[in-house]
Amino acid sequence: MLFQFVERKWWYFLASGLIIVPGVIFLLLGGLKPGIEFKGGSLLDARFDSAPPAAEVHDLFVSLGHPEAAIQGAEGGRVEIRTITLQPDDIAAVQKKLKDRYGANFKDLQSNSVSAAFSVELIQNAIQSIALASVLIVLLIAFAFRSFGWSAFRYGFAAIIALLHDAAVVLGLFAILGFFFNVEVDSLFVTAVLTIIGFSVHDTIVVFDRIRENLRLNPGEPLNPIINFSIMQTLARSVITSLTVVLTLLALYSFGGFSIRNFALALLVGVISGTYSSIFNASQVVSLWQELEDRIRHRAPSRAGA
Repeated sequence: MLFQFVERKWWYFLASGLIIVPGVIFLLLGGLKPGIEFKGGSLLDARFDSAPPAAEVHDLFVSLGHPEAAIQGAEGGRVEIRTITLQPDDIAAVQKKLKDRYGANFKDLQSNSVSAAFSVELIQNAIQSIALASVLIVLLIAFAFRSFGWSAFRYGFAAIIALLHDAAVVLGLFAILGFFFNVEVDSLFVTAVLTIIGFSVHDTIVVFDRIRENLRLNPGEPLNPIINFSIMQTLARSVITSLTVVLTLLALYSFGGFSIRNFALALLVGVISGTYSSIFNASQVVSLWQELEDRIRHRAPSRAGA
């Protein structure tokens, strides 16, 4: 039995909209909280035999005149603290205070400073990378489908829409987490988004390649049944491949430590979204594009006859 994926496209688009729109709203509300790489400042890594509560460490920094200090993680024997840029004397004062307060429990304090100028370069490079990758993806997919003429570009643009869908899902989720839980995004988050884009396109191309082969084997066959059959052929492969990645990321999120937890969460959500968009969105965009073209062609002769 052939499942009718294409015929339910508007339900899939609605589901995507219900996921993306709340995230966009929180993005507009400023929910995406930039980390130290984007704002500049000092990142302190305090090591203990047993990490004290985050609230207690924050109170210590308040007593030192740094109420802006944000505890980014407190787990195991490590506590990460982000503050405004600290001078060597300030760092020495923090280290002394920690030693006096926690004694032998306190082991070491490491610090790194990041200039705000670095964040501008990081954002620019990320935007340029996404823009260049998008153009190359359109050209590559159009070249692969060149036998279909100008309609080959619809596959490239559909792949771009799918990857933008996945990026929007991840950005929206972290905007919500940032708004309610002050979860910050850092350079690893940018890396995760770029990785998600690559994964999304890879999975989409697998489906598109099957569509191309079936169109060649069945010339003259309507597009929608070909899309349905192609998705059925690749469905098991896509789901199983994604499931193996999801299980690995779940393990990384659970046991990888707080320093990479947000990175693992972004990848986890992105992989799930990428699998969904490749099956339920990208091919449906191609189908919708074809239906719109057919309507325009049918209207043109009728207007000419009138």
